[in-house]
Amino acid sequence: MLLVLAFRHLLVRKGRSLVLLAGYALGVGVMIVLLSVGEAMLAQSRDVALVGGGEVTVLPEGIDVEAMRTGGVTGMFFGIDRARYLTRQLFGGPRQRRLVASVAPAIENKLVYLSAHGRRVVTRAGGEFPSRARQAGAALTLVAGQWSDTPADSAWLTPTRQQLYDELDHFHVPTVPDSTWGEWHYFNIVTGPNEWWYVTLLVGGALPTGRWGGQLLVTHHSPDGRDERFAAPVPASAIRIDTAAADLTLGASSVRQRDGVYHVLAGIDGQLALDFTLHPAPNRYFPAAELRAEPFISGYVVPALSGTVVGRFCIRGRCGAAVDAPGYHDHNWGIWRAVTWEWGVAHGSAFDVLYGGVRTADTAVGGAPFFLAAVDSLGIRQVLRFRDVHYAGAQRTSNPGVAAPTRFELTARREADTMRLDVDVEQVHASAAAAAEFRRYFLQMRGRFTLGGRLTGEAVADSGAGFFETYVSGSGAR
Repeated sequence: MLLVLAFRHLLVRKGRSLVLLAGYALGVGVMIVLLSVGEAMLAQSRDVALVGGGEVTVLPEGIDVEAMRTGGVTGMFFGIDRARYLTRQLFGGPRQRRLVASVAPAIENKLVYLSAHGRRVVTRAGGEFPSRARQAGAALTLVAGQWSDTPADSAWLTPTRQQLYDELDHFHVPTVPDSTWGEWHYFNIVTGPNEWWYVTLLVGGALPTGRWGGQLLVTHHSPDGRDERFAAPVPASAIRIDTAAADLTLGASSVRQRDGVYHVLAGIDGQLALDFTLHPAPNRYFPAAELRAEPFISGYVVPALSGTVVGRFCIRGRCGAAVDAPGYHDHNWGIWRAVTWEWGVAHGSAFDVLYGGVRTADTAVGGAPFFLAAVDSLGIRQVLRFRDVHYAGAQRTSNPGVAAPTRFELTARREADTMRLDVDVEQVHASAAAAAEFRRYFLQMRGRFTLGGRLTGEAVADSGAGFFETYVSGSGAR
């Protein structure tokens, strides 16, 4: 009976019935949407692959987000390179202080194999920093116990100066002994308008089980324009390296880092005695980077892109003092078989400029192998890429048949940013490569530079002086 009445009402009151049916359908549709949203939110709340808290999430470049959520193979081995530097400087440094309240690094849903008593268990694990997770609104709900930063957490997030420079500047041991392995501390000090020093404390050879040793190398450019070179070999028995700190001992010579200050002793009996300290400028460092294309390995870090030096510099009993002299320090490691490089560091009124890159077997590694970094008082402003350095002109060097350029330029780009560096070469020191069959000469140049272009949407310009390195053949041709 009710069904008959319903159909009669539908036939008699067609307009009213259609309105009622449309309202009912709309209500059912809204309910379905709400239930679907609620179900999705519930599923997401139970999804261990999702990261909560914060306003911006930064993921590894190239990762498939859906594969990462579902545990696919493209999400298994991704990580964010130089995450410590990104946390401390790029995102959480002084440049972003007004914009970024906190940076909360986290590892989510990583595949882990646990082995014990002959059994292997496959599981997933994550990690985060309690203090930063709370600041990002993603703190865990504790049932019992405490959840707070450990000393290792604090050292990762906000290291002391001692911890920072030991982390940047520690020594390495090759995984496979190789006779062409080399690692060194390099210091560059300008003690006068036309006087400077190159100081290298080097360890090389088939570490740790083969034949290896060390060498102290010092070049002094005197005010009268002469270059004097000092070298002293050091046996392995008199060498102490530290894989957790910047400290190095080469016989009577040494490098010690304490609270971010470097103390360097470099001596050769009767010839040379250097005793100086280097104070790195805050935020003026370049993080460690390592290129691997087996068997080629090249590692590089700049703990002190600029700084001040205080000390004594003596040659055969005649000494000079340095007070607040400009200084630079970097650290290299790797396998250096038939390897050349382009490198330069320049200091202007607004920026320190660092560029570099390596070549192996006369072929650059990668599509745009060279980088240029512009650094100011707040840290790295931008890192750009370029393919080559364009040299021009020719001038004599102390080595007959070896010509050096009189000027060069390079142009580096990154998306909308473009920087051009032009250098006029004023002084050159040329030395033959260690391997005679390599037939290359190593040029250490001093010159004046101009810099211009756009960085992060702003026009910039600067000028100053710097040091630059390259390799040439015996005729001077590139």
